[in-house]
Amino acid sequence: MWKEIRERESGKLRPNSFSNRIRSDRNSSIQLSNYKEIVSPHRGSVNSLQVDLTEGRYLLSGASDASVAIYDVQCATDYEGGGLLAKHKPLVTIDKQHEHGHKYAISSAIWYPVDTGLFITGSYDHRINIWDTNTTQVVMNFKMPGKVYRTAMSSLAASHMLIAAGTEDVQVRLCDIASGAFSHTLSGHRDGVMTVEWSTSSEWVLVTGGCDGAIRFWDIRRAGCFRVLNQSHSQLGRRPPLLQRAATNKVPTSKSLSKGQSSSVKPRAPQRKMAHGNGSKQSAASKIPSQVKSSARQRLHPGMLSSQDRATAHYGAVIGLKVTGDGMFLLSAGSDSRLRLWDIESGCNTLVNFETVRLQTGKAIQLATTQDSALVFVPCMTSVKAFDVWSGATVLTFRGHYEHVNCCWYSLQDQELYTGGNDRQILVWSPSKWNANELVHPLNFETVFFISATPIPVSLVLSSQHYLVFQDEWLKMGKASALDQDNWSD
Repeated sequence: MWKEIRERESGKLRPNSFSNRIRSDRNSSIQLSNYKEIVSPHRGSVNSLQVDLTEGRYLLSGASDASVAIYDVQCATDYEGGGLLAKHKPLVTIDKQHEHGHKYAISSAIWYPVDTGLFITGSYDHRINIWDTNTTQVVMNFKMPGKVYRTAMSSLAASHMLIAAGTEDVQVRLCDIASGAFSHTLSGHRDGVMTVEWSTSSEWVLVTGGCDGAIRFWDIRRAGCFRVLNQSHSQLGRRPPLLQRAATNKVPTSKSLSKGQSSSVKPRAPQRKMAHGNGSKQSAASKIPSQVKSSARQRLHPGMLSSQDRATAHYGAVIGLKVTGDGMFLLSAGSDSRLRLWDIESGCNTLVNFETVRLQTGKAIQLATTQDSALVFVPCMTSVKAFDVWSGATVLTFRGHYEHVNCCWYSLQDQELYTGGNDRQILVWSPSKWNANELVHPLNFETVFFISATPIPVSLVLSSQHYLVFQDEWLKMGKASALDQDNWSD
């Protein structure tokens, strides 16, 4: 780290590169946190996790016992071990005893992208509820035709307030919060839709993965999907036409002709003998059905043509999708225990060979990526593996759950990983803390340290006077605690 600091001081390293290296070093040192603990109130498997996108402070979890909980991951509710272990108890808990609570397992729980005043839950009781965080009351609900597997909202949307819902029905439905009705019904899958994901580069593009093994791209402004991924389509370049290649292969054979043969002889067109009647009339008659088929195909709407595409991205159900932060690549996980990386622009399989994984087959899983999309975190049975996105190599393996892991969420603000599993626990994985030996180092500029004994991560600040300042954020909490007692948006 000190090498990067010297290069940053001398101007050899740009600010963005410096921050990326620091994040990369922190990500490589992630381990089970020994100073932060989430106290889970759930009595069933944790199926969904998400930290709000506005403040990066409130963690939302949904479980199979039809309960949902909210935690403050930056301000602890209690301390143990002389202040060394920060415990985060739920601020809000809603279970099936609530008058408007879900009756069956909650499969998806997400925040409203631009405000912590609302959150959305989807359940196996065929309902999607929109909750007011302040009053813990349902302000709107949608009745779905089957079990809700996954819900998603676009973080970029400025023109719509649509919730994409994947259910056991073959159709994907878009629920409009503004009107309280279904605005779109997307048809194309031949089986239930296990996972849905919005693009991170366009508010109009939706990606869905179904139990039929297909991954479809939809532009919600147009009818039908505009792309279906095919696992066998992996050639990024364009191959020459088949006839052209055949002609190229036959060129050397023409040189082997004997000199006595005349090159002026014109080859005759092959003639096909017909068993009945005149061959020319039969061939003309045989062209009529093909013309009818081609004209009928031309009359079909482009959306209907895409629905006839039976290409598959996985041999089993697609159980997880994650679009990279730049919106250029898509990561998909299937019940065939395969993890694939797709180039979104071309729709090609990049053939990155991810090392051996074992994935669940009966339910959807939640993938997570780092801020620079260099690592992808994948729940693999009782562990979570971090793969290098571009090489497929296993970088880290997190073992701490006693049963299968269902979901994970990476916090961009704290570089922390949250995981939930069938053991009803929510584990926190944090970068290793700075110790005194690492902080004491001879530098060619004055060093000023603000170090505390608390386990909350510190931030690295390099001032214009080239001072290295380790400033602990918790020092500000004493003054701000009174203001943060009720921080929900109105």
